[in-house]
Amino acid sequence: MDLLRSLPIGLYLEQPYTWLHRLDPRVKLFWLMSFLLAPLLANALWRVGLVGVLIGLTLLARIPLRVWRQQMGWLLTIAVLAFAIACIMNDGLALSYQPRLPTPDLVDLPQPTDYRYILIDFGRLKVTRRSFDLALRLSTIVFTLIYSTTLYLLTTAPEEITTGLEMLLQPLRRFKLPIAEIMLTLTLSLRFIPLVLEEVQNLVRSIRTRAIAWNKLGLRQSLKIWLIVVERLLENLLLRAEQIAIAMHVRGFTSPDRHRVEWHQLRLQRSDGVALGMLVLFWWARLAWGQVA
Repeated sequence: MDLLRSLPIGLYLEQPYTWLHRLDPRVKLFWLMSFLLAPLLANALWRVGLVGVLIGLTLLARIPLRVWRQQMGWLLTIAVLAFAIACIMNDGLALSYQPRLPTPDLVDLPQPTDYRYILIDFGRLKVTRRSFDLALRLSTIVFTLIYSTTLYLLTTAPEEITTGLEMLLQPLRRFKLPIAEIMLTLTLSLRFIPLVLEEVQNLVRSIRTRAIAWNKLGLRQSLKIWLIVVERLLENLLLRAEQIAIAMHVRGFTSPDRHRVEWHQLRLQRSDGVALGMLVLFWWARLAWGQVA
């Protein structure tokens, strides 16, 4: 069990350094917000297209298969399960309508169109047009929201994220908001995620090496052991946090405003201009073809 590899959530991929890494974090943030907002009030074809674009970006960036294979596999599995469950569930129309029965001599009349509200009907298993649309919306939005955020964190260093956000939030300083303190907290939080995964991984490995017979312990003893593990985890995390605070204090860190740390120098390059131009085309296509009919 290797949580640092099987669950690359919030982790930064240092090597290989792809073209997604070279883009300005502000430009990537604009693209991320576009992926999060574009599915709203969009048609089904556009939602499926967003999933294809995210998968295509992953392949074009040549991100190693070992990095995204397991995570995308689990995410696709969850999306497919959500699609299947939503298809066979109630479509939300709780009213039961009593159909008007035609007279016997009108039953075999040809219908004007081939429209059918019920797409699949196998006894209790019914898939209607509304349930299919709801299932497609749910599965695509789950994949888009989770994977777009993961891809952004995978190709953008925490320091770049906080530096870009700080520059974008500079106008809020007029309202006396502590932007520097907020960005420092965000930086430490992003850096703390791998430490949490490492502590959980070490505790799980320590339990597995002891070969505890859980069947013989019973429910009460098993709960006691897991409570001890959780307590130990919290102690280790608090100890790590205290060590970080002592290290910052020893280095003379007083406040973000007085102790400025240049995490990353942001410069817009030609590739960033191309990405912004593609973003304009993206929203033009969204407004032209992605609207719900």
